[in-house]
Amino acid sequence: MVLKRAKILVIDDDFDVLTAIRLLLKPLVAEIVVEKNPNNINFQIESKKFDLIILDMNFNGLVNTGNEGIYWLNKIKQFNPNIAVVLMTAYADIDLAVKGLKEGASDFLIKPWKNEKIIHTIKSILKSEKKPKDNFSSNSIPIIGESAVMKDVFIKLKKVGPTDANVLILGENGTGKDLIARALHENSNRKNQPFIKVDVGALTSTLFESELFGYKKGAFTGANEDRKGRFEAANGGTLFLDEIGNISLGQQVRLLTVLQNRQVTPLGSNNPVAIDIRLICATNENPSVLADEKKFRKDLIYRINTLDITIPPLRDRGTDIILLAKYFVNLYEEKYNKSTFEFDADFTKKLKKHNFPGNVRELQYILERAVIMTDGNVLNAEDLVFSSIERTVENNIPETLNLDDLEKNAILTVLEKHNGNISKSAKELGITRAALYRRLEKYEL
Repeated sequence: MVLKRAKILVIDDDFDVLTAIRLLLKPLVAEIVVEKNPNNINFQIESKKFDLIILDMNFNGLVNTGNEGIYWLNKIKQFNPNIAVVLMTAYADIDLAVKGLKEGASDFLIKPWKNEKIIHTIKSILKSEKKPKDNFSSNSIPIIGESAVMKDVFIKLKKVGPTDANVLILGENGTGKDLIARALHENSNRKNQPFIKVDVGALTSTLFESELFGYKKGAFTGANEDRKGRFEAANGGTLFLDEIGNISLGQQVRLLTVLQNRQVTPLGSNNPVAIDIRLICATNENPSVLADEKKFRKDLIYRINTLDITIPPLRDRGTDIILLAKYFVNLYEEKYNKSTFEFDADFTKKLKKHNFPGNVRELQYILERAVIMTDGNVLNAEDLVFSSIERTVENNIPETLNLDDLEKNAILTVLEKHNGNISKSAKELGITRAALYRRLEKYEL
């Protein structure tokens, strides 16, 4: 988050201090609220969403603990453990401020302060605090999750990441298999070496060998120069073969030979080239399909699958949906220079209710649309427009069998299809324009 979008609460019983900070920060931030009485902290936090709180350490003995700042810090953290708190203290209380850091404060400022120091501290904290609390990152992109199923994924990542073991990543489309592959590479001893990705499912039989194993000049028409294959390009690093479940039995044989011999022979050459790679594969195929020897060689499965990691679908990740939603909304606030958004209760409820057949990728796209299209700074349920394309492939099972919900979803789908055109939508639904207007009013659409 940038400073100009921040909402900051300052709590100090010294009116002059509050005035000075308010005058300093008011031109720089979206909103600055000052409060003299720490007993009003809960009220302030409940009534407004703050990005950061600046808290004095002493309040004239309002709380008889000997260290009032620590007391109120703990109160804030009990109410909202994720909110950033900066403590203000005098030189004599530095030891107390250090204790505050151990209790969860983000930083502390010493009175009298320098204006540049306050601004720098706030900017640094806002930048870091807006990063989600994740266990891994991939190419600076966080892998977000606190659900039990994602914690199991993180445990496997920690254990297998530093090794050279071959890994098979399983999961539906849109679950983030690419991110997991990159995280495995970046947490390995090969992290400073190449990471090469190949969508092998998209390669034709003729391109499969030339792309993976390379070729020599003159090997075929159009081969005007020597070219290294992806195996050679990844030498010393990691080769990620995506959609491995889609390759033919003939391609599987060629791949197995290379993995067994740890060498490739470019097309048009008789000289094998030794390779040193860490292999990661991914597929959205059901494991039962891979177990069918008519479709996939069992000896290849054992070769690529020293360990498998299954990425759960978004619908099985519980509160991770809201964590991811906040991350994507913050991301697109920055990208499109929008004000800070808040989620209302119906927005959150609708997110949790949706089945997300398109998984994290679907969530990302619908939230980008919501940020672009929404006026104001509160996201409502109406701002969530789910893809009709995803709904049509959702195993043909509706999210609900409630007749009102089915009718409402049908209306939303048709309206989206016809870009809000009432006449065309009514015609496709088989009702009159007046009947459609009545239903729009009924469902508050």
